[in-house]
Amino acid sequence: MNLRHESLVLKNNPLGDPYVRDLFVYLPPGYDRSRDKYPTVYCFAGFTGRGKMLLNDNAFTPNFAERMDRLIAAGTIKPMIAVMPNCFTYFGGAQYINSTATGRYEDYLTQEIVPFIDSEFRTTASPGSRAVMGKSSGGYGSLIMGMRHADIFGLVCSTAGDAYFEYCYPMDFPKAFRTMKGDPGRFMKDFWATEKMGKDDHAALNTIGMAACYSPNGADYDLPFDLNTGEIRQDVWERWIQHDPVRLAEKHADALRSLKLLFIDAGTRDEFNLDIGARILSAKLKELGIKHTHEEFDDGHFNISYRFSRSLEMISEHAAR
Repeated sequence: MNLRHESLVLKNNPLGDPYVRDLFVYLPPGYDRSRDKYPTVYCFAGFTGRGKMLLNDNAFTPNFAERMDRLIAAGTIKPMIAVMPNCFTYFGGAQYINSTATGRYEDYLTQEIVPFIDSEFRTTASPGSRAVMGKSSGGYGSLIMGMRHADIFGLVCSTAGDAYFEYCYPMDFPKAFRTMKGDPGRFMKDFWATEKMGKDDHAALNTIGMAACYSPNGADYDLPFDLNTGEIRQDVWERWIQHDPVRLAEKHADALRSLKLLFIDAGTRDEFNLDIGARILSAKLKELGIKHTHEEFDDGHFNISYRFSRSLEMISEHAAR
């Protein structure tokens, strides 16, 4: 089901991105024939993704709705409502947080989308029946929701979520520096003017996108390196790592302890080293006495949507009806 939702929170966003957005909702088989209430799972897309992309047709891999159908039909998971929001921006994404440079996407989700879904559908509207999951930036956003909004989302699953920033972001900085050629604004205009992405364009886009989220400067942003020399700007980098889940865990330890489920996984060959980030985050959680499940699997960062099945199984096992 595709709904069109008009956001007041995003209406005056600094990038002029659409504030009327698609909101895709999966309803389980039998929803229309029953009066039951259902747990809800919010699935966050990765960087440059949006909810609709989770429903793309693929000859070899089920999309999210097909995966839900199969798992429910097999009795692997209980029937659930799934919500696939769109938090895409001109810079490729919003990390599901508020920023003066992109907009109030954290508020958009927590203050608008969750209440809207609970008013429109028969949800069990409690944290113990409301889950959030996602891969990569979607996994990061899920962790943030669990840390800052455990009163809304009581179950959190992160697959290859951004964590331990020292290992996942700086590897892109030299490529981004060379690709921007001293002018990130010009790079963005050229990027949107062509359909063909250059070899290192994603590194540049990702760096700009993260800067807009982690180091905004009013409606602009500060990059983590000098545009003339490429030297790391330590003051800006320090602002980035304040958003790292590994650093945030202690501050939000009580919220994380309150979760019914905290599940973290990553492939042992992750190209952005997010398996190492997950290990470090898991160690920090153990140190803080926060109950969680940490798993690894033999794969990289891409084409791992099959791991959504594991997250959905965990959510189904722990969610209240």
